[in-house]
Amino acid sequence: MASKSSTKITSLLVLICFAAFSLTTEACHPTDKAALLDFKSQINQDPTKLLQTWNASTDCCVQWEGVACGSTGRVVNLTRPGLFSTDDSIFDTFMNGTISPSLGNLEFLRFLDLSNLKQLVGTIPSTLGKLTHLTDFFLDTNQLIGPIPASFEKLTKLRRMYLSDNRLSGSVPASMLQHMSSLSELGLFNNQLSGGIPSTIRNLVSLTKIDIHGNQFSGSIPSTIGSLKKLNYVDLSANKITGNIPQSIGQLSQLNLLYLFQNSLSGSIPSSFSGLSALKFARLEDNKLSGGLPSSIGKMSLQRLVLDNNKLTGELPVSIGNLTNLDTLSLKNNGFTGKIPSSFSNLNVLTLDLSHNKLTGKIPAFKTAFPASSFEGNSGLCGSPLPPCKTA
Repeated sequence: MASKSSTKITSLLVLICFAAFSLTTEACHPTDKAALLDFKSQINQDPTKLLQTWNASTDCCVQWEGVACGSTGRVVNLTRPGLFSTDDSIFDTFMNGTISPSLGNLEFLRFLDLSNLKQLVGTIPSTLGKLTHLTDFFLDTNQLIGPIPASFEKLTKLRRMYLSDNRLSGSVPASMLQHMSSLSELGLFNNQLSGGIPSTIRNLVSLTKIDIHGNQFSGSIPSTIGSLKKLNYVDLSANKITGNIPQSIGQLSQLNLLYLFQNSLSGSIPSSFSGLSALKFARLEDNKLSGGLPSSIGKMSLQRLVLDNNKLTGELPVSIGNLTNLDTLSLKNNGFTGKIPSSFSNLNVLTLDLSHNKLTGKIPAFKTAFPASSFEGNSGLCGSPLPPCKTA
């Protein structure tokens, strides 16, 4: 027969286990359930039944796919993307409908992913600015229109935000960037956004990636971009950006990719460019850049350098021959003069285009055989693969 003390201990353990179980299985909060059901009611088509398990008679914390709750029964995760994978399959589906403003009532939500649903339409509800605990926010690859809500300035805990591949318009609220010091990744590409890049971008001190290509941004690149020391990926291409490349860009010592092509940038490539010691991929083609290439460019770690269709002049720096990791070098349609330095024979490039410049002299012996088209439009060049040089 068990002693009283052992019985008490057993009873206490049962109570502790029951309490712990209760904390982790508390039913979905009615406010959250109502918000999610309202979202479902705004969906017109759900061909693969992503929301089939969302039923008013069941517990959203336990039985609803794509929903997860914290220990108090409040929804912290809403994940219903149109492109997702399982252990053995990849699913690509869609949902048609609008985003219910009621989602703003999920006040403890930390992770929201409604990306790649392809046919979410309408505007982004301003009520989503109430989700002040949100850290990860994905609405990309839909058909959303209208502006980015100014209420997003309250999303101060965001680490990743992707609104790309939609039809958003208007400018980026300057106040939004002012308060997002935790933001690490910002994706707004392939929209119809316009206006300048706000100078408040300087407050994004945790930013590692910014991709806003394929919009209608205008004005200049803020000089404050140099203060974002953690940046490793910058894509501002295919916009209407003007002005000079700021000298401060050379302070981005962790930058790995810099795409500024298809804009209207002018002035010279700043001498600070060589300070981008980690830069591997640089595309600055289709601008109005002028002047020469910095002689210190050979100190970099470049793998791809594309400067086509600018107004660059001067001689090609001998130091380019030090870029032994370079696999693509394209400088066509500029005004480079003088000889191709013999140091270029050190390069391991697989793609080379020096056509339509003003280069002269004998082509050095590259490690890879290139077609004549790589050198055409330079009337002063000779040697393989062009006609032989004339001997005196």
